[in-house]
Amino acid sequence: MCPLLDYVIAGAGFSGAVVASQMARRFNKKVLIVDRRPHIAGNAYDHYDEAGVMVHKYGPHIFHTQSKDVFDFLSQFTEWRSYEHRVLAYVSGKLVPIPINLDTVNALHGLALREPELQGYLAGIAEKPAAIRTSEDVVVGSVGRDLYEKLFRGYTRKQWGLDPSELDASVTARIPVRLNRDDRYFGDTYQAMPLGGFTRMFENLLDHPNISISLGTDYRDVVGAVRYKELVYTGAIDEFFEWRFGKLPYRSLEFRHRTLDVPKHQPVAVINYPNDNEYTRVTEFKYLTGQHHAKTSVVYEYPTAEGDPYYPVPRQDNAVLYKRYEALANQTRGVYFCGRLATYKYYNMDQVVAQALTLCAKLSGASRDFVVGKGRTGSLSEQIAPVALAS
Repeated sequence: MCPLLDYVIAGAGFSGAVVASQMARRFNKKVLIVDRRPHIAGNAYDHYDEAGVMVHKYGPHIFHTQSKDVFDFLSQFTEWRSYEHRVLAYVSGKLVPIPINLDTVNALHGLALREPELQGYLAGIAEKPAAIRTSEDVVVGSVGRDLYEKLFRGYTRKQWGLDPSELDASVTARIPVRLNRDDRYFGDTYQAMPLGGFTRMFENLLDHPNISISLGTDYRDVVGAVRYKELVYTGAIDEFFEWRFGKLPYRSLEFRHRTLDVPKHQPVAVINYPNDNEYTRVTEFKYLTGQHHAKTSVVYEYPTAEGDPYYPVPRQDNAVLYKRYEALANQTRGVYFCGRLATYKYYNMDQVVAQALTLCAKLSGASRDFVVGKGRTGSLSEQIAPVALAS
């Protein structure tokens, strides 16, 4: 008879790996983690392509957080490379910064505004709706209709297959508008990339004698064959319940990777294409990894309605449907739901880690401080290695 496991964990992405690591390390629990894919790290999986360039198989993943707890926790499993993400949008034959800042407005409107003038200018062109209900309301109400049409509407239509007027305000509310020339995409205190890549960080997370890993495996093929106490599920919640109330809508992505025989292809890591082409953006990975290589690799992203679920579609009727599944999940004993797909919400990586650590506290009955552990101490600069990833 096989030994009794404390947990089977479905999914080896951030949620599953963090729960597996902490329950094994801090509470001496026996864990089996399974994943349908032939690799760990979920959508954060990175690897070397045929030319030896490190790429992110499922599109760019950039780590950033305001949480010292989350950063210190992950610092136990990786060194870091300092990285501040920058994005340009190709609009009207020009490359302009995203999020909107002073340079974006001046370039697209043919102006020479100074920082103290920008707020008043935007207030003058904004169209304030009676109420903020949709993504269109958010953008038009802050930067006016012209910038909305040039930078947001086309991109949103491609990304979601819906007009911004049909999407919840949360879609665009998370994109800031800067009143200066700051061209960083994120403003978080901690902005860095795992020095050896995300996959290596996951390998370190899961490197423990209490953890067994089964890849290329559906959890449903495991739960009937092993003895275990509880299940942690990180997949799509509607699939777990065999779509009892109908399918929850998701948007998917098709990734088309290209390796180019040049050392650099773009001026920044990501260029968005709001209005031109079928793809939404092009990412050049060497900016993210810091790798030195004679060649470079890029990926084109094509949003699609079919394929692996990536983005929950933020509409009110979808939220109502999810609540029905959530109520069912709350009644299901011995199963814990964690992560983006299991809670039908788009989380950044740090938010997924924080949610997983909170679940560990619930499972163990320990305080969250104990679950998180001390991690490394010191400032961000002390924890970031100055060297770049070798080719």
